[in-house]
Amino acid sequence: METVAPHAHLTVASRFESIELVQAVVDDLLEQADLDSETRHWVGLAVREAVANAIKHGNLVDESKRVRIEARVEATEVVVRITDQGPGFDLAEVKDPLAPENLLRPGGRGIFYMRQLMDQVDFRFGEDGGTEVVLKKTVAPRPANSTGSEEEESAS
Repeated sequence: METVAPHAHLTVASRFESIELVQAVVDDLLEQADLDSETRHWVGLAVREAVANAIKHGNLVDESKRVRIEARVEATEVVVRITDQGPGFDLAEVKDPLAPENLLRPGGRGIFYMRQLMDQVDFRFGEDGGTEVVLKKTVAPRPANSTGSEEEESAS
């Protein structure tokens, strides 16, 4: 059986339908890397939020603009980079969703969720525009001979 490399690269159009494709690919990658279902769930939610933000706030749902996603599973860490082609933003101007005046606002929680679900969230802003969000989650070390899913290993 061929070993699946624990990384993926995608470029998608700025359409909300693209979020489902990205999540399916990242979910498959995390499953192939033999990560537990809870880790897969939380990483998946953070990735959904980051991609939705890139589409809506970064690229302003402009289908001519793309969102790039790079995901990889290292020995003890999952790293996902999401990059848009938008004008960027000022992180200091993002409203605190826990402030009393923002509790009932219908949006504005994406960055908060990402920070709660992941161990590290970094933003990098390109000189000519574009925002890169780097999501990192520490995971338990994978066994050196891990190549398949939990079901395959328990069946052998």
